[in-house]
Amino acid sequence: MPDPVRLPYSQLDQLPDRDPEETAEWRESLDAVTQAAGPQRAAYLMRRALEHTAAPHLAPLETDYTNTIPTSAEPAFPGDEAMEARITAWNRWNAAAMVTRGSKLGLGGHIATFASAAWLYETGFQHFFRGKEGDGSGDQLYIQGHASPGIYARAFLEGRLTEEQLDHFRQEAGGEGLPSYPHPRRLPWLWEFPTVSMGLGPLSAIYQARFNHYLKHRGIKDTANSHVWAFLGDGEMDEPESTAALALAGREGLDNLTFVINCNLQRLDGPVRPNYKIVQELESQFRAAGWNVVKALWGQAWDEIFALDTDGALLRRLRETPDAQFQTYATRDAAYLREHFFGAEPSLRALGDSLSDATLLELFQTSRAGHEPRKVYAAYRAAVEHKGAPTVILAQTVKGHTLGTGFESRNANHQMKKLTMQEFRTMRDLLELPIPDSALEGDLVPYWRPADDSPEMVYLRERRAALDGPAPARTVAAKPLPMPADKIFDALKKGSGSQEIATTMAFVRLVKDLMRDKETGRRWVPIVPDEARTFGMESLFPTAGLYSPKGATYDPVDRDQLLWYKEATDGQILNEGITEAGSLADFTAAATSYATHGEPMIPFYIFYSMFGWQRTADQFWALADQLGRGFVIGATAGRTTMTGEGLQHADGHSHLIASTNPAALSYDPAFAYEVAVIVKEGLRRMYGENPEDVFYYLTVYNETKVQPAMPAGVDEESILRGLYRYQEAASPAADSPKMQLLASGTAIHWALEAQQLLAADWGVAAAVWSAPSWTELRRDALACDEARLNGEDRVPYVTRALAGAPGPVVAVSDWMRAVPDQIAPWVEQDWVSIGTDGFGLSDTRDAARRHFGVDPQSVVVQALAALARRGEVKPETVKEARQRYGL
Repeated sequence: MPDPVRLPYSQLDQLPDRDPEETAEWRESLDAVTQAAGPQRAAYLMRRALEHTAAPHLAPLETDYTNTIPTSAEPAFPGDEAMEARITAWNRWNAAAMVTRGSKLGLGGHIATFASAAWLYETGFQHFFRGKEGDGSGDQLYIQGHASPGIYARAFLEGRLTEEQLDHFRQEAGGEGLPSYPHPRRLPWLWEFPTVSMGLGPLSAIYQARFNHYLKHRGIKDTANSHVWAFLGDGEMDEPESTAALALAGREGLDNLTFVINCNLQRLDGPVRPNYKIVQELESQFRAAGWNVVKALWGQAWDEIFALDTDGALLRRLRETPDAQFQTYATRDAAYLREHFFGAEPSLRALGDSLSDATLLELFQTSRAGHEPRKVYAAYRAAVEHKGAPTVILAQTVKGHTLGTGFESRNANHQMKKLTMQEFRTMRDLLELPIPDSALEGDLVPYWRPADDSPEMVYLRERRAALDGPAPARTVAAKPLPMPADKIFDALKKGSGSQEIATTMAFVRLVKDLMRDKETGRRWVPIVPDEARTFGMESLFPTAGLYSPKGATYDPVDRDQLLWYKEATDGQILNEGITEAGSLADFTAAATSYATHGEPMIPFYIFYSMFGWQRTADQFWALADQLGRGFVIGATAGRTTMTGEGLQHADGHSHLIASTNPAALSYDPAFAYEVAVIVKEGLRRMYGENPEDVFYYLTVYNETKVQPAMPAGVDEESILRGLYRYQEAASPAADSPKMQLLASGTAIHWALEAQQLLAADWGVAAAVWSAPSWTELRRDALACDEARLNGEDRVPYVTRALAGAPGPVVAVSDWMRAVPDQIAPWVEQDWVSIGTDGFGLSDTRDAARRHFGVDPQSVVVQALAALARRGEVKPETVKEARQRYGL
C-alpha cells in the first residue's frame, strides 16, 4: 500500500487545544524517539498508547465527528458563488417541477435525493467534471440513480433537453421520453453508466478506474486526465457489491477514483444506522482498505460552536448521538434541542443557552457541509490532488433539503413524489427565484429558465466550455475494426483429426491465434476469475502476461517452467482472483471502451459456468443497459459434464437465465467448427461496419471428443440461426419408422449414439440435428409472429428447417427441458424434450446422465415412446427397451 501523502492541514486544527504546551511536549517526544530509534519505534509506541487507553473511539481508523478540512485550510473558491447558487436553485426547481408534473399520471419519481445532493453535483459540474470534447474520454460520472431528475434539470438549463422532453419523464413507450434513471440504452447520448441497481455503481466505478490504468499501461490510450467520480448514498453502501472491491482500489492506488457518499443518514424507509453512526463506520471501513478519507460534515455555522467547545463536550455529544436521533434534531424546535442535545451535561447546557433560537435551528436543520459550495469544493480539490490512493468523500446533507418541512429529514420522503403549489411558493421564496405569483396560480407548476443571454446562462456555458463540454455525455467515435483473416478460423473448421479436444480448449486455441493478429490482437482482453489453468489458458501467461500495475515484485516460483506465471505492467490478461462480480465489472469496462474512450476492445470473460449468470445476472442486465460488446464464455458447461463436482457446480440453467437478456446472443455449440463460425460472426456484428450493441454467450465443455471437420453442405447461416441437419438417417428399411433427434452442446454425442442404437436394435431411422441456439430460434419465431400480426407472410426459421421432416421430434441437451422447450410452439411435428431438470449431483458422467435420463439409451427409450404414441411401434417395445438397457 502506498504511503499516504501528508495533507497541508489537520482535522485537529479546528478544535480548541486546552493545553498547547502539553501538545508540543508530546510532539517533541515523538520526534526524539523517531530520531533516536526510527519511525517504526515511534509508531509502535503510539499503538501501545492507544491500546492502553482501551477506548474504542481512539481507534486509528476513526477520527472525530467533524470536518477533515478546517475552514481555515479551505482553498480559495474559484467561482462566483452567488451565480452558482442561482443556477443550482433553477436546477432544484425544475427537478421538483418535472417529478411533480409527472405524478399527475401516477408515474412517480424521486425528489428528496437530488435535493440533498444538489451542491455535490453542481460544484462538480462547475469546476471538476470534464466533458468529452477534449481527449474524447473526459471524466466518468456514476450518477446516483435517484438523483436523475437533477441531471435532467441541468441538461434542460443547458439547452440539451426541452420542456416537452421533461414532460415525458418516465414516459418512454412513444420513443421520445426520458428514462426514470441513468439508462444508456434508453438515452444513449446522455447516460454512460447504469447505476440504479444499487451496489453495482460503486463496484463498476472501481473497475472502470482500474481499466483506465490498464489502457494506459498497455499503450492503448493515455487516460491520465480521466477521473472516475461515483456518487453514492450512505444506505447503498450496505449492498455487498458496494464494498466488495475497496481493497483492490486501495491496493492498486487508484488515485483516479473518487467516491462521493451522500450521507443524509436516510435510506429508503428510514435511518441508515438508527442506533449507530454511518459516517464513522464508513470512515473506518475505507481507511482500513487504504483509501484517503475526507469528511465534509458541518457547515460554516458550526465553526464558532466548535471553538467554544473548550473541554470536548460537544465532540463527545456528537459522537455518541445516534443517527436516528440526529435526524429527529433536524425536525424539532429550539427548546427540544436545548433540552435533549445540550442538556446532556452542564458545560453543554451552558453552551446551548448562549445560542439564539435561530442559531440552533440553523445548526441542526440546514448547516451541513454538503450544502455549502466552499466546503464541497475543498473536499473535491483535496480528492483530485491526493496521490497514491483513491479518495472517499463522506458529505453530510439533509435529505429533502429546500423542499420544506414536510420533506426534510422525514422517513417517508423517499416515497413522496410531488409538492403542492403552496410548497412550491415556499420553495421559490427560499431559493429567491424570480417566479411571479401569477405563474403559480394554475394546477401545473411551470418550468423556469433564464434567458439565453442572461448572466447565469453565459456563466454556465463558459464553465462547461472550460471543462471540455457537457457532462454527462456519451459518444461513440470508435472506428470499425478490420476482420481477422479467414485462415485463423479455418483451423477449427478442419477438425482435430484423431486428437480428442474439448470445445473449451478449441475456443482457447482460437482466441490465442486471434491475439496474434497484427491489427486487432492487442485489443483482446482475456478476463478470468482465477480458473485460467482449469480452462487450459496457462499457455497465454508467458506470452500475453497477466496485468499488474506493479509488474512482478517477486521471483515467480515457476519461473524456470515453460508456462510460468508472468505478471507485467503491460500484461494483457486480467486474472481477477475469486470474484465473478469483479471479473464482470472488468468485462463491462472493456466492453464499453468503444464509447467511454473511443477505443474498441474485445473482451472475453471465461468462467466456471455455474458461477456466471446465476451469480451475477443483475450485472449482465446492467451490461446490456450499458450497451456492452464482447464474448462471455461459460466453460465447464452443462449439468452432467462436471465429474464429481456436484450440486453447486453443475449448471443446467444458465441458458434459460441468459435467454431473458435481450442483448445476449446465446449459443451452445456442439463442435469446434461451430465455435469458429459463431466467434467470427460475433466479431463482424460487434466490431465491423454498423456494429450492434449485443454480446455473445457461448457455453463450452470440458469433455474431450474428436472434433469433426465442418460437413460439406452445412452453411454458416444455418449454424448462426440455430439449427441444421448434421447427419441424415440411415434407414434400415424403406418402411421403417422415422424421427428427428435435435441436440445442442455435448448432447450431440448422445444423440449420435442413440441414432445408431435406434437403427441397429429397433429398426428406427433417426436424423440428427445440431441446435447451436435454442434461444435465437425462439427469438426469430417471436419476430415472425409479430410480423404476421402486421400482415407480413413470415414463417419461423425452425418451422421451415424442419418442414417435411418425418416422424416426431425428440430434443435433448445437458440443460433443463425449458431450454429446448423454447421452440416447441413452432415445431409442427410431435414434440418431446428431455433434459437435466433438478439439482446436480456428484458422480461419473455416465452415472449422472443415466440419473437424469439423458444418456443414449434413455434417448432411445424416449424416442420409442414418442413413436408408440403415434402407433408406429408397438407399446410393449418401450418396456422391452427399458429392460434391455437396464433403465
